[in-house]
Amino acid sequence: MNVSLTAIEAKQYSPLALAFLGDSVYEIMVRRHILLSANMPASKLHSLKIKRVCAAYQAAAIEHILPKLTEKELSIYKRGRNAEVNSVPKNGNASDYHKATGFEALFGYLHLTGEENRLNELFDLIIQADEKLLSKEF
Repeated sequence: MNVSLTAIEAKQYSPLALAFLGDSVYEIMVRRHILLSANMPASKLHSLKIKRVCAAYQAAAIEHILPKLTEKELSIYKRGRNAEVNSVPKNGNASDYHKATGFEALFGYLHLTGEENRLNELFDLIIQADEKLLSKEF
């Protein structure tokens, strides 16, 4: 079921629907990266994953890659960031949550449109800055 949508078709989805997909796309990329970096117990893998899929980390990640986004990608991110959400998790702040939603919408859009190379480029930029992103005061 590897059917890619055109940009026009993908833009028909709401930003929150794109974020719904992008959340899982990003998480599986993180899980794969962590698993391939070292063989370790599942509890340690889970702990490392949790630090990288939270809203605060995603907000820092999008801030890091923002200058590298194309105009189209920036537009998708902003649609997601500005989407009206019903609730914000109690352990995060609204600003990070909105940025993370935009981040996830971008990943969902790129996945839907079959832009896997671009997804990998952006993910690599994030991983290269991982220690810096983790050291931010979340």
